[in-house]
Amino acid sequence: MKDIAKQAKAAALKLANASAELKNRSLLLIAEEIDRNRAAIMEQNAKDIEFAKKEKLSGALIKRLMLDAPKIDEVVKSIRSVTKLEDPIGKTLLCTELDGGLELYKVVCPTGVIGSIFESRPDALIQISSLCLKSGNAVILKGGSESANTNRLLVELIKNILTKLKEIPENAIQLIETHEDVKEILKLHDYIDLLIPRGSDSLVRYIQDNTKIPVLGHAEGICHGYVDSEADVEMAVNICYDAKVQYPAVCNAMETLLVHKDVAPEFLPVMARRYEEAKVELRGDSGTKKLLPNIKDATDEDWSTEYNDLILSIKIVNSVQEAIDHINQYGSGHTDMITTSNEATARLFVNSVDSAVVLRNASTRFSDGYRFGFGAEVGISTNKIHARGPVGLEGLTIYKYIVLGNGQVVSTYTGKHPKPFTHRALDKVWKSS
Repeated sequence: MKDIAKQAKAAALKLANASAELKNRSLLLIAEEIDRNRAAIMEQNAKDIEFAKKEKLSGALIKRLMLDAPKIDEVVKSIRSVTKLEDPIGKTLLCTELDGGLELYKVVCPTGVIGSIFESRPDALIQISSLCLKSGNAVILKGGSESANTNRLLVELIKNILTKLKEIPENAIQLIETHEDVKEILKLHDYIDLLIPRGSDSLVRYIQDNTKIPVLGHAEGICHGYVDSEADVEMAVNICYDAKVQYPAVCNAMETLLVHKDVAPEFLPVMARRYEEAKVELRGDSGTKKLLPNIKDATDEDWSTEYNDLILSIKIVNSVQEAIDHINQYGSGHTDMITTSNEATARLFVNSVDSAVVLRNASTRFSDGYRFGFGAEVGISTNKIHARGPVGLEGLTIYKYIVLGNGQVVSTYTGKHPKPFTHRALDKVWKSS
C-alpha cells in the first residue's frame, strides 16, 4: 500500500502541471473508450449483480450497483460535461502589492492525492476519476466487493487511455480492493492528502475514527421536506412525490415529510394516494394517523433514519419554526426543502436550516453535482470547512501563495524606522507558463 501511495504522490506532482487541453483530451478519449466497451461493462456488471443477489443485499443496494445502458449513457455524458468546465488550476484568486516590486499571488492548485472509498455504485468511480483528473489530483479508489468486476474493468479502460497518451502517468488512477488495503491506506497520512468516503453511515464513521488524514464527506442523508400552510398543494404533491419516489436509494431522497397542521387535511390524503400508487410505506405521528389511520406508527428512531427505500416518515407540525427545529435536531445537514408561496417564510426556513443544501419549491433530488452544473461530483459533504454540499472540481482544489520579489528582506520593514507596506490590490494574474 505504501508503494501504491508513493506512486500516486509522484503521479500527482506530474499531473499538477498538465495543461487543460491535455486533461480534456484524455477525458474525451476515456468517454469514447467506455462508450465503445459498454457491452463488456454490462457483462461484468451482470456478474456483480448476480453476486449481490446471492449475498442477499438489499434491493436499494442492487439498484445502486446496476450499470445498464441508460446509466452508461449518463456516465459518458457526465465525463464529457467535465471537459466543458473551466479548469480551476492556476486561477488567480487575488494579487496584492506588498511593496513596489514585491507581489503576492493566491493561486489555485490541486489538493494532491485523493483516497476515495465508496460502496455499490460503479458509476461513482467514473465521476470521481474524471473530476480528479480534471483538477490535477491523483486518486486511489476503493469500491465495494459487490462491484469488483465492474470496477476492475472501468479502471482498466481508463488506464488504457492514459498508457496510450503517456503524458499523464497511469498511476494517477489506481484501484485497491480489500478491507486490509483500506486499513493500510488510512495510516498513510504522509502520502494521501484527503479521503472522500461515499457509502453507509458505518463506513464513513469507521474512516473518520481510524485516520489522521482529513476526511471530506457525509455520514447520512436524512433529508426533509416541509409543506407550509401557504403551499400550493398540487405543487407540493408533485415535489414530495419526486423527492421520495424518483430514486429512493440515494442520499438526497427525502426520508421525513413535515406538514403544517393547517394544510395537512387537504394535502395528506392526496399525497398518500400518490404514495400508495408507488408502494411507499408510510409511518406517521399521532396527528398524521388521525388523517391517515391505516399507516404505521412512526417511532423516535424513524426521525433519525435514512431508509434509502420506499419508506417515509410523516409528522404534522404547528409552525415553520417547529419544522426548522425538528430538522436541525434530527437531520444530517445534507439537504432539506420547503414548499411555500410565502416569501418571508421561505427566507426564514432557508436562513435557519443548518444544511449544506436548502431548497424552496424544488425536490431534494436536485442536490447533485451534475444537476448543479459541476459536471459530476465526488460526493456530498456536510463538513463546514473546505467544501460543503456537492463536491465538484472546486472542492478538490486548494491554493498556494506565491510571492515575487526583487531582493527584498524583512529587516527593511522592521526596527525603529520600518518601511511601510503598500498592501495595494493589483489587477494581475499569475502566469504559470
